[in-house]
Amino acid sequence: MTVKAGIFRHGGGTSKNYMEVEEGDEAHGGGAGSNTKREDITEISSENSAQVRSYDDINVAVEHEDDDVEDDNKNKKRKKYHRHTLDQIREMEAKRFINFQFKDGAIQERHENSLLRREMNRLREENKALREIVAKGACLNCGNEKLLAVIGKYASSESPPARSTCSPGSDQAGNMKCSSDAFSDIFGLERSQIVEIVNKATEELIKMATKGEPLWIKSFETGREILNYDEYLKILPVKNFTKKWPNGSSVEASRDSGVVFMDLPTLVQYFMDAKQWQELFPCMISKGSIVDVINNGEGAGKNGAIQLMFAELQMLTPVVATREVYFVRHCKQLAADKWAIVDVSLDKLENNIDSRCYKRPSGCIIEDKSNGHSKVIWVEHMECQKSLVPSLYRTIVNSGLAFGAGHWMKTLQLQCERLVFFMATNVPTSNSYGVATFAGRQSILKLAQRMTKSFYRALGASNYHTWNKTTSKTGEDIRIAWRKNLSDPGEPLGVVLCAVLSVWLPVSHQNLFDFLRDETRRNEWEISVNEGPAQNIANLVKGQDHRNAVTIQAIKQKQKSVWILQDSCTNAYESTIVYAPVDISSMESAMTGCDPSDIAILPSGFSILPDGVESRPLLISSRSEDKSTEGGSLLTIAFQILTTNSPTENLSMESFESVNTLVSCTLQNIKTALQCEE
Repeated sequence: MTVKAGIFRHGGGTSKNYMEVEEGDEAHGGGAGSNTKREDITEISSENSAQVRSYDDINVAVEHEDDDVEDDNKNKKRKKYHRHTLDQIREMEAKRFINFQFKDGAIQERHENSLLRREMNRLREENKALREIVAKGACLNCGNEKLLAVIGKYASSESPPARSTCSPGSDQAGNMKCSSDAFSDIFGLERSQIVEIVNKATEELIKMATKGEPLWIKSFETGREILNYDEYLKILPVKNFTKKWPNGSSVEASRDSGVVFMDLPTLVQYFMDAKQWQELFPCMISKGSIVDVINNGEGAGKNGAIQLMFAELQMLTPVVATREVYFVRHCKQLAADKWAIVDVSLDKLENNIDSRCYKRPSGCIIEDKSNGHSKVIWVEHMECQKSLVPSLYRTIVNSGLAFGAGHWMKTLQLQCERLVFFMATNVPTSNSYGVATFAGRQSILKLAQRMTKSFYRALGASNYHTWNKTTSKTGEDIRIAWRKNLSDPGEPLGVVLCAVLSVWLPVSHQNLFDFLRDETRRNEWEISVNEGPAQNIANLVKGQDHRNAVTIQAIKQKQKSVWILQDSCTNAYESTIVYAPVDISSMESAMTGCDPSDIAILPSGFSILPDGVESRPLLISSRSEDKSTEGGSLLTIAFQILTTNSPTENLSMESFESVNTLVSCTLQNIKTALQCEE
């Protein structure tokens, strides 16, 4: 008998058979999986090995019995009796054979039933243990599978594996809580040792955040601060962990600062809650969970709290592998108006888990600036295993721009602005129109945020999906994945096919964003719009930059009016344009303030990154001063289409051809419009 518990499988796999999966450096983030959870599988096999005598054996035995009877009665008075014919004897022996077989089968059946009862009792106990783990928060997509596997390997076979904490809704904060006894027993770290580690990490973070030159030197070319590593080793003579990866490791260090539109207590609360923390960085965190709570902290602000966390970090492209990192997060009040959020990985934990990234003391110092504002100094210090990065993204990844402090800081500012504009009742009307009520505005913004989060989830290299590589009609690599939506009312039911293409274009990041978000030029790239430019029905600004906005656009398709919901987001490090066709009557209802939760929406869109090269001459740009000062762009095009409304149907080759044509033609239209054809 074999029991396969899906709860300990890596990455929430799927039972579907897929096409060829990418291998090599690009396949690591592709992952094996989708957004469908694997069901626990129990296989019970038994074999009836009892031997049954043949007819001839029984016939011979009966004849011997007759001989014995005759010998015993030789000396007795001979009785008259009628001997049976051969046919009658065979008939009786056949009946005896059947009776014997039935009796032997009954014995065998009782034996098998006894074995099965014992087997079922054992399975019931195992199932009970697995249900307890599920009830305490272990899930397929939280990223804790590696930790669970390690703990399960060391733990006794009679006791269930360690408990994970990731299920939303388990308490008011959305995180399950569990004891760290098993963690301490296995990795040999007592609470006092962990406290000592985070205290030293806090001291290092404060120095890294507050000291200037010569520890940090400002780059003349880029304006960013660069860590002087020799000075770092002098100022901070602490034991620096260096993991012995086969291919070596690389260190990324960066610092950035800024003011955000969120008060200090709320910001601290968001960082200490895994679900809210992920909502602040939806484009960067594909998975996030609290694995264990070591110290709950004191008071409402959780001063002194320590918790073991897991995060899967992504770029908005399936081309670059995700980064999985386990770390301890510590919350500490430094002064009446200043707090620290400290992250640091644990050596003993990292030595037991096949993790490719290690957090040296990182985090942020948050200072209250009154009026609902906070100043944040962010330090990001990572050591990662060296791996081959596709040439298209090598510069931006190796330079630290992709996962550096600047990207985190700008994303935090953007999301805090979104939250403020979502709650504000005094939004300037100069750039906002089309929705008359506050409730209607909130309803549309809520729908747009759900759409964008869904797009981010579908686009990255997380093991939610299995990406398969094919070639576009113009020669570029296209990644394709598909999934079946059986019950989620937030998107159409059926089979969804997703196709993604990433390319470099000789156009500046901001110019490309402005072109793609402009409704008056939509007909230049969207192949389904062939009857003139789109018309804006509503425009809802959600940030200080008026280009950060949600719009409702009307387009003409085959003499029919279609509404498009579009969410545009931009900062210095990343821009996205996410859109989806929407039902007109449902949108009209949402614009009056009705709940948009049941509106099915399937987003497509674009992710735009600067290529990481600060100076690349002779670029295509509408502004002459940009041609020698800005680099090109890394454009990712992603389309999701519903191939069939029946989740049980399989994909057809026509579906692959259609999405291939859609992606290829859209890219060609963009190149033509921007005059950057090869």
